[in-house]
Amino acid sequence: MLYTILIGLAAGVLAKLIMPGKDPGGIIVTILLGIGGALVATFLGQFVGLYGEGESARFIGATAGAILILWIYRMINKKKALSSGK
Repeated sequence: MLYTILIGLAAGVLAKLIMPGKDPGGIIVTILLGIGGALVATFLGQFVGLYGEGESARFIGATAGAILILWIYRMINKKKALSSGK
C-alpha cells in the first residue's frame, strides 16, 4: 500500500505536467488525485487480471489512473462553475 501511495505521488506530479491548467487546490490536490489514481489503477488492474493479488499498479497504470481522475475532477468542477454562474 505504501508503494502504491509513493507511485501515486509521482504519478500525480506527472499527470499535472501532462495536463497543465488551473485546478482548485493546486499541486496538493493534484498529488492527492494521483494517489487516488494509483489506488484505482491497482484495484481495477487486479479486478481485470493485469495485476496479481497484492501486486500494485505500475507507474504507467498509476499515471493513467491519475490523468483519468484529474480529468473527471475538472469536468465536475466545470459543471459546478457553470451551474453557479461563474
